[in-house]
Amino acid sequence: MEAEKWGRRIRAFRKLKGYTQEGFAEKLGVSVSILGEVERGNRMPTTELVAQVAEILQISIHDLTPPEE
Repeated sequence: MEAEKWGRRIRAFRKLKGYTQEGFAEKLGVSVSILGEVERGNRMPTTELVAQVAEILQISIHDLTPPEE
């Protein structure tokens, strides 16, 4: 469940910033399949990946973090 929340937020911010899944995966240095697994919630993003995502998208980790319910 937690992985799904992270994935939805990463996908939403990626699209908001105009990146394709392929282009964003290349910038992150991961395969499209790994990024897809993260975005679908099948794989929990590592702390390092979250930091990279935030840096590339020029947002804070706080903004990327799913809100607590």
